[in-house]
Amino acid sequence: QVQVVQSGGGSVQAGESLKLSCRAVASLGSIFAVGTMGWYRQAPGNQRDLVAEIAADGTSNYADTVRGRFTISRDDVWNAVYLQMNGLKPEDTADYYCKVDLKPKRTMIFATYWGQGTQVTVPG
Repeated sequence: QVQVVQSGGGSVQAGESLKLSCRAVASLGSIFAVGTMGWYRQAPGNQRDLVAEIAADGTSNYADTVRGRFTISRDDVWNAVYLQMNGLKPEDTADYYCKVDLKPKRTMIFATYWGQGTQVTVPG
């Protein structure tokens, strides 16, 4: 059984920073491989959009709206992905979701797992 657990988030003033964390948690040895890990966000009434993603080889991709302000990183020892958010703006307000593509040993097929979501609020 794989769980994707997020932490971080909260309410900060414009210009401040936050860091989001996410880990894929499973019983010891049950994850064969971890692929792309990423962060998405969804504001009320909007669709869920990509914020940033990082491939297994470390290649990263950012939405134009966050490039230069947000930094994604990963720790493959802990099956973790992080999102450092600097210079936050009111338009960054949304629920943020972690997405992990991984291959469990049980199936040996890549599947997508989502975190529970965490709220980020930047008052205008």
